[in-house]
Amino acid sequence: MTAAGIDYTLINSPQGLQQFADLHRGVDWMGFDTEFIGEKRYHTLLCLIQISSEHGYYLLDPLAVDDLTPFLDIIQDPAVVKITHAGDNDYRLLYRAHGITPANVFDTQVAAAFIGHRYPTSFAKLVEAETGESVGKGYAVTDWSRRPMSDKQIKYALYDVVYLRQLYDIITDKLRTNDRLDWALEECALMTDGDYYYRDPNHELLHSNIARSSKTKDRVFLLRLFEWRRSQAEKRNYSKEMILPGKIIGQLVRGVRGGKESMMENRRLPGKTVSRHGDLFVDFYNTPATPEELTIVKQIQRTTQEDEDDDMIIELLYLLMKYRAAEANISHALVMPRNAIKRMKQEESIRQSILGSGWRRELLGEDFVGWLKHFDRLAMRIEGGKISLNVREAEPVK
Repeated sequence: MTAAGIDYTLINSPQGLQQFADLHRGVDWMGFDTEFIGEKRYHTLLCLIQISSEHGYYLLDPLAVDDLTPFLDIIQDPAVVKITHAGDNDYRLLYRAHGITPANVFDTQVAAAFIGHRYPTSFAKLVEAETGESVGKGYAVTDWSRRPMSDKQIKYALYDVVYLRQLYDIITDKLRTNDRLDWALEECALMTDGDYYYRDPNHELLHSNIARSSKTKDRVFLLRLFEWRRSQAEKRNYSKEMILPGKIIGQLVRGVRGGKESMMENRRLPGKTVSRHGDLFVDFYNTPATPEELTIVKQIQRTTQEDEDDDMIIELLYLLMKYRAAEANISHALVMPRNAIKRMKQEESIRQSILGSGWRRELLGEDFVGWLKHFDRLAMRIEGGKISLNVREAEPVK
């Protein structure tokens, strides 16, 4: 088949997928991308897999082929380099749907951050910057479950993989020239670990501003409310917003304290929602907390004056990080997200991603890593027009 002057093979049967797998046994590389629908759904629907290799271009239809094992085997094969752009989204989808993690990955979005590109950068901008070619405007907001696909959909889908190998060659050469290839591969390798895709089931509660400013009983209510919303969404395969809009959760917390009648009188709460679930919400609020629930809500960090005092130090560290990243011509957004330092106090995973990564330690320097490691005892001073950061001595254990 041909679309936009590109010859491709459509794989829409188990036999076709097996033929593809047999042909690709022993290949050195494979580029791929996916199209999916996540709106109004809890379980993301995988609609299309685009593939490029030394043998050509392919469109794999997962709506027609139930068993993707032959393709997934290649994703897990350490002998085959998988080339993607923003592939963490694709791998996360495959991990959740099939429980697999990739091996030997090279992501052009991640790697480009080590040769001076902003992170994240779009595929179209990267292609134009590195090859001079224009892939046109996106066509992502479309119904990828529709069959047959339109010529425009097919053209858009193919363009997502046509340039992957060319980008791989160009970026790899530049990474070798600036001695950053090992750093880029180390960062890409994070996608091969199942922990990379783990998300705390209580993530929504622990990062809720409402919970942070609430008392224990309200926090327990929120914990139960978030879990109920998630379980209902999963059961019905609806988005969580379709089960309970996030914008009314704050009103629910305030209204439930006065019972169902109080919620019914709140004009900002949908009457249908209160009529249907009000008794359940009141039960969530009044039922005593279990020891397990109390353990969870105690993880929430309340806003304090100490946190506000930390803001200046956090801002200074962030600016220092940006300076060192700019010196190395590496995108600072990849080195450390803006809120990473504050989150390190709560999440060990964030601490390890900064302190435990070889290339970040090398880039930031041992002094910077030491400041992060002892952030709780870090003090800033301004004397004689100079700013200094010092680690206070630890208080003796009584």
